[in-house]
Amino acid sequence: MIRGGTSGMDQDGQQLLHLVFGGELERLDGVTFRDLSRLDLVGIFPNYASAHAAWKAKAQATVDNAQMRYFIVHLHRLLDPNVA
Repeated sequence: MIRGGTSGMDQDGQQLLHLVFGGELERLDGVTFRDLSRLDLVGIFPNYASAHAAWKAKAQATVDNAQMRYFIVHLHRLLDPNVA
């Protein structure tokens, strides 16, 4: 499911998909998740702006848990590495 708009396009008419997800880390200085079955898959977004807004909301909502981290993955870079 694409979030952040029905067209799936950014302002320039390009589809630059971003995934937002998070979970509790084992250590503050690493990126190994404590329990993969409890990852929070927030959604796939059509542009960075909407992904960033979702990331920010989730990060702020979990500010009391120091080991909870959310990430933005640039899916468009993985799908087509020749396009920035």
